[in-house]
Amino acid sequence: MTVSHSSDPDPVVPGLPPRARAREVRTGLSVLVVLTCGAYLPSPLYPAYQSAFAISDLTMTLVYATFALVSAPALLLFGSASDALGPRSVLRASIGLAALGSACFALAPGVAWLLAGRAAQGLALGAATGAATALISERARGLTRLDGAVLASTAFVAGTAAGPVAGGVLAEHAPAPRVLPFVVHLVLLGICWQRVTHLADLAPRGRWRPTRPRIPRGTRLPFTAAAMTGALAWTVAGLFLAVIPALLARSGQRDQAVIGGILSAVLLCSVLTQPLVPRLGTRRAQLTGLGALLVSLLLLAWTAGGSVPVTLLAAVVAGAGHGLAYGGSAAAVDAVAPAGERGATTGALNLAFYLGAGLPAIAVGLVTLGRPLSTATSWVTAVAAALVPVACAVVVVSHRRRPRPTAPAGRRGGVPRLRSEPVPPEAPRPGARPEHTGRRSRRSPLAPAKRSGPGRRRAGADRPPARR
Repeated sequence: MTVSHSSDPDPVVPGLPPRARAREVRTGLSVLVVLTCGAYLPSPLYPAYQSAFAISDLTMTLVYATFALVSAPALLLFGSASDALGPRSVLRASIGLAALGSACFALAPGVAWLLAGRAAQGLALGAATGAATALISERARGLTRLDGAVLASTAFVAGTAAGPVAGGVLAEHAPAPRVLPFVVHLVLLGICWQRVTHLADLAPRGRWRPTRPRIPRGTRLPFTAAAMTGALAWTVAGLFLAVIPALLARSGQRDQAVIGGILSAVLLCSVLTQPLVPRLGTRRAQLTGLGALLVSLLLLAWTAGGSVPVTLLAAVVAGAGHGLAYGGSAAAVDAVAPAGERGATTGALNLAFYLGAGLPAIAVGLVTLGRPLSTATSWVTAVAAALVPVACAVVVVSHRRRPRPTAPAGRRGGVPRLRSEPVPPEAPRPGARPEHTGRRSRRSPLAPAKRSGPGRRRAGADRPPARR
């Protein structure tokens, strides 16, 4: 999802040489990659778990959606925890929770352990995202031209794309397919723990305050457009990660490495298209992404995972649309959100993204109570496709009625001015005579100070006498 950081620039960490700062940047990036990889490691293994534990389609979609439904409040709750506790403490706790999640999957005797593992993974990633992003942003300043948030977002999506591939390849070509992927992940978490231990311990810089989602007045229309666009983007990605593995397995595709590759194609194409957002602009990026998402949803509604080539084509198109729609919606909200309320606005946008990723998968599971999984997938994708034109219309209207910046009281012309900044006098109009209000006017701060003491002259003493 969206990786957010404070809008106020953090100073370069004193006392750390550039080599040490670069090492800590690599530590933050590695933690994000490993945690996100582990969160999406089970995706190609869902059909195997479903067969081993004899669980229903509804329960399987709940296992997937638990991660999204836990990550969203965790991101809001622990977003600023590193300011009060320090990144080292928060990242250690996140690694411990991620290890608990992987252990639950490796030792799972039933579905309850899978649900507990997904909840632990959601808490771990929700807590680590803010701390790792803050660490990378602080340490990377002055070392690279790239912004720290850009580096963190790249690591986040890279781990998300690597998880299904790693899980599918290990499950297909290695022994103990439901155990070995998570043992490997536990080893990587141990390496991350060792690296985090050597982070510099900084003094607390603030209080731990959970982020309260809020939509500022004047930005609700562009926020609604962005939230609909981003939620639809994550709806398509969530359907691929939650139900496509089971559909491919039931259509005869038993190679878990191929299933993992199809899932990763969505996120890899998303990474490749997100850099195009600044060139296209937020409006064109959102509309183009929605168009690609519509094509992908129609392909899914038509085949429901019954054809591997068509599903792969739908994954590539969905990834391209996801990158443009998701990146364009995040950029659109960032452009209109007030600087002092950007964190609250981003929190509300993240809620929309996570709900878009989790709720449609649950809807598919509910429909499977009376219909086959393929039919349920076709119905839900058709409903999502019907919402795409509505989202396009809202995007067009929101860009036609862009909110204008308002000038708070005490500011002229909507231009921000510091309180200590003097207000320059307005220039008189040509030929206009000065007005006299009958009371003494305040002197301008730009005027020279009055003389005081015995040398002070009466008003008009310097005026030459009038000619008779």
